[in-house]
Amino acid sequence: MTDKSLTLYGIKTCATCRKALAELEADGWAVTWVDIRKDADLNAKLPHWFDQTAYERLINKASMTWRNLDEASKKAVVSHAGALAILKANPTLIKRPVIEHGQAVYVGWSKDVRAALGFARDHS
Repeated sequence: MTDKSLTLYGIKTCATCRKALAELEADGWAVTWVDIRKDADLNAKLPHWFDQTAYERLINKASMTWRNLDEASKKAVVSHAGALAILKANPTLIKRPVIEHGQAVYVGWSKDVRAALGFARDHS
């Protein structure tokens, strides 16, 4: 990959987002930060993200937001339309960070994501 610019969607209080941002910048990436709660246009972004990755990957079932959802909402995320509605209404339920590099979308900050972005070694 020659283009080292990307957009990182996250929350400033998220330790994983801060780690990803620091590692990306240290590796020479030009990162545009977007607060997923305040500044992300989820009406536009979520359908694109759903097209690029399995929507189930975008749901953070380990989050406090998930634990606080009522059972009907939890059951609704099993469908594409249900997940779209729940994630729009609850942006903190989105697994973070979400990284856009060109048309590609990566979810989380795993070894696989770092490898896909061309990191030579694992920083974890």
